[in-house]
Amino acid sequence: MRIKVKLADGKERSIQHMMVTSFWHPDGTPISAAMFMEMLFGKLPEFFKNEDELRAIWSLPDTRAQLLQGLAEKGFGHDQLAEMQRIIDAENSDLFDVLANVAYALPPLSREERAVKAKVIITQHFTPKQRIFLDFVLSHYVTVGVEELALEKLSPLLRLKYDSLYDAEAALGKPNEINRVFAGFQKYLYPRRAEVA
Repeated sequence: MRIKVKLADGKERSIQHMMVTSFWHPDGTPISAAMFMEMLFGKLPEFFKNEDELRAIWSLPDTRAQLLQGLAEKGFGHDQLAEMQRIIDAENSDLFDVLANVAYALPPLSREERAVKAKVIITQHFTPKQRIFLDFVLSHYVTVGVEELALEKLSPLLRLKYDSLYDAEAALGKPNEINRVFAGFQKYLYPRRAEVA
């Protein structure tokens, strides 16, 4: 069963009604999913002012990690956001979609939809060898989630795709170029949606 939660912006968000409370207030008391969503909605303006700023922060591994760390420090850690992901029927979406849904009532996109759209743009900005690696990264992103786009995942992904880091460099360039490609393509996963008339 789904219920509507009306937040302070006057817009409604749809969540699954749950009999079991799985969220906790910072004071240690159990709270409903709706109350958790209201608390998150109230805290998000401390981290970003608008949808464009959220997209800009989320599009870079470093600033995304800082945002997630800041949210965790305020009581909105990975486990809580993953639970919110489930409650808004966005389990196959990015955590970005949880934040965008709560903050701006944007409907979630699946990671697969994001990857398909990004691939179209990637073909225009990267070499064929870079695209092969980015397709590999995107397949992991679709399967696992945004965690696969963290900078600390770059070396393990390179080792999975290539026989050695030497082979990765031969295909993709020097380490700073590989870092630039890995971080740079991520903005194409989070473009602004076209205005719907």
